[in-house]
Amino acid sequence: METSAVPQLDAGLVRAEYTPATTYLNTASSGLLPARATAAMRDAITVMAEGGSIDDLFTDVEDARAAFARLAGVPVERVATGNSVAVYTGLIAASLPDGAEVLTAEGEFSSTINPFHVRPDLKVRTVPLEALAESVRPGTALVAVSAAQSADGRVADVRALREATRAHGARLYVDASQAAGWYPLTEHAPHADYVTSVAFKWLTCPRGATFFIGPADPEGFAALRPVFGGWVAGERPWDSCYGPVTELAFSARRFDETPGLVSYTGARRSLELIEELGPDAVCAHDLALAEHFRAGLAERGLAPIPAPGSPIVSVPGLGARQPELRTKGIEVSNRAGNLRASFHLYNTRDDVDRLLHALA
Repeated sequence: METSAVPQLDAGLVRAEYTPATTYLNTASSGLLPARATAAMRDAITVMAEGGSIDDLFTDVEDARAAFARLAGVPVERVATGNSVAVYTGLIAASLPDGAEVLTAEGEFSSTINPFHVRPDLKVRTVPLEALAESVRPGTALVAVSAAQSADGRVADVRALREATRAHGARLYVDASQAAGWYPLTEHAPHADYVTSVAFKWLTCPRGATFFIGPADPEGFAALRPVFGGWVAGERPWDSCYGPVTELAFSARRFDETPGLVSYTGARRSLELIEELGPDAVCAHDLALAEHFRAGLAERGLAPIPAPGSPIVSVPGLGARQPELRTKGIEVSNRAGNLRASFHLYNTRDDVDRLLHALA
């Protein structure tokens, strides 16, 4: 039986866009900017410094919105643009009725869950990630989870969560910040009620660009109150600058934050590159490097936290070696005492071997 070929990453295009000065294995903290994004941002800053028109920068926001919608497999009308995940978590939290139960995973990233905790009238229940789907019950209003965990890369079973939330009439909120850019987002984002993602990690955008996917159903869309909406939330933003916004945007643009224009100028070009390279090829490349690292760790008698299907690998007890590795030109993270390495499109097997050799 024939099998489809594994998509290959265009190594030449990657080398033309990324020129790391270190062995950079820290995308879970922040991705590297491609050359095209850097150049576009530099040009935008020059225009702003010289007093030129910034109309094109607003166009960049819309092009970035459309690119993220394509990468997520959703209509562009479901996508809002903002600056942080916590703001959109807060938007969802503000829409929940008094006494609603929110189910989250232990050790979840704070931006994904903290706004639920600051509402004392909500009932926040926390369980192990692996038990999340089976813990949804009658009365659960919302499940909030990261597609991939920041601390150790464990991947949530989003399909099982979709089935569980539907069965109990709950809504599903997925933070894709550690997933968008390598994860098969098009398989899951269209079916989640809410999706957020910063873009400065695996999408290799500048900091300051964040995307939010709102509900597809009219009832869920109407239940979200744009509590932080300003002039950009209007159906005609330039006619909504003074006084209350009289007509909110009919699309998820009603949930927009005023954009950091230069960030979105860079984001437009970074997302363009991810589309050119192909998310499937990026995913195959990233996971192959992570498996090579796991195999090398096993040869050295080291056992990472199990996180199959993830490009994030965390090794217990080695986090304290992060400063030493930095002196050797290797960038990784120390997370809760674990050494966290994360492998992305600009990394090679030589990078992985360099880290393994340094850990020997």
